[in-house]
Amino acid sequence: MPFTLQAPVHSELLIKKSRFIGCIQPVEDRAQAQAVVAALKAAHPGAAHVCWALLAGGQSAAVDDGEPSGTAGRPMLDVLRHQDLQGVLATVVRYFGGVKLGAGGLVGAYSDCIAQAVKQAVKVPIVAKTVLRFEVPYSLEGWVRRQLALFDAVALQVHHAQGVIFDIQLLLHQEAAFRAAVTASSAGVVVWHAKAP
Repeated sequence: MPFTLQAPVHSELLIKKSRFIGCIQPVEDRAQAQAVVAALKAAHPGAAHVCWALLAGGQSAAVDDGEPSGTAGRPMLDVLRHQDLQGVLATVVRYFGGVKLGAGGLVGAYSDCIAQAVKQAVKVPIVAKTVLRFEVPYSLEGWVRRQLALFDAVALQVHHAQGVIFDIQLLLHQEAAFRAAVTASSAGVVVWHAKAP
């Protein structure tokens, strides 16, 4: 089961006078990740590198920011993958201490910095949700609203036309039971539409 993070978590390592400031945090997409990285670069103008890794489905990335290829972004991404995280950005700001660490040392430093943050993080399961659109007669609007509460569903939009059109979001595993309850209680007059956008 994939997880995301409840909140950002920070870590810091000092290795041969180089300072590594790490952070893992939940993000929605690559654009949000790039905004976080840009803010870090602005906040740390004296840093030698701001390396990052994003695990977010098709928007994933691993950026070495001037470190030797494969020594920063990829090891950080591997830590996120190993922890089954999704929608998570890992960043490490490095202040160079004057002593070169070599490729192996860099891989270890970047992955350890992120691994320490992961150890402190509160991981939250990502639960699959779905969006449904359906129409019922006005006489069933109140009943449907009560069912939404019972199923922990959320009404995204409600349109009043010839009938009442609901766009709702609920847990994917409850879709079949919700559909069955609404169909049975409406005596089959419910109209299920294509899923709402």
